[in-house]
Amino acid sequence: MSVLQIFRKTIMAVVCKPIAHFWFGLNLLHKERLPENGPAIIIANHNSHLDTFLLLTLFKTNLLHRLKPVAAADYFLKGGFSSWVSLRLIGILPVTRERKRGESDPLQACYRALERGDILIIFPEGSRGAPEEMSNFKTGIARIARQFPEVPVIPIYLQNAGRALPKGKRVPVPFVFTAIIGEALTYPGDRAEFMEQIRSAMAALKEEAPQLKWPEQES
Repeated sequence: MSVLQIFRKTIMAVVCKPIAHFWFGLNLLHKERLPENGPAIIIANHNSHLDTFLLLTLFKTNLLHRLKPVAAADYFLKGGFSSWVSLRLIGILPVTRERKRGESDPLQACYRALERGDILIIFPEGSRGAPEEMSNFKTGIARIARQFPEVPVIPIYLQNAGRALPKGKRVPVPFVFTAIIGEALTYPGDRAEFMEQIRSAMAALKEEAPQLKWPEQES
């Protein structure tokens, strides 16, 4: 194990997990549905930069080297210290959002990761949306699942991360997080059917989430 891997595991165990559980009061439902090894694909709704942090803390620390959050290269690899953190500390798998004519499939890195037995973390919406709202899912996840139809796709609904650190804000507010893990899906052979399965699964998980109390409703 490299020094960097030891450092990452230490940070996750003594900093990230305690913050998730004690500062944000993480409420995890259906933990038994989390994959214990790869290959696997995690998909989740996306409302905050805290989403990736939260998802990483759900897994056992010894799986950290297998967890690969898929992220936009043009956003996270702008150079400097932030790029180092994204690549080395968070461990993102950078992909190009727009494919230019003549270039290879930008999802090749995802295919190779699954072949290695990694666990991809993907936000099918692409960019962050408004707190507690889900936008349309992009079909990149279907392209990956079509290449690996035997790999389980586990939907996870995240609640309150968008309220704790919405788009455009830099300082998080300690709302209680909830993460609801759904039943694994597999690619049925048809892209449209698969995308509908994902939408239905995420909508059902959202219905299962605790009822929200917005600040103006709290006494």
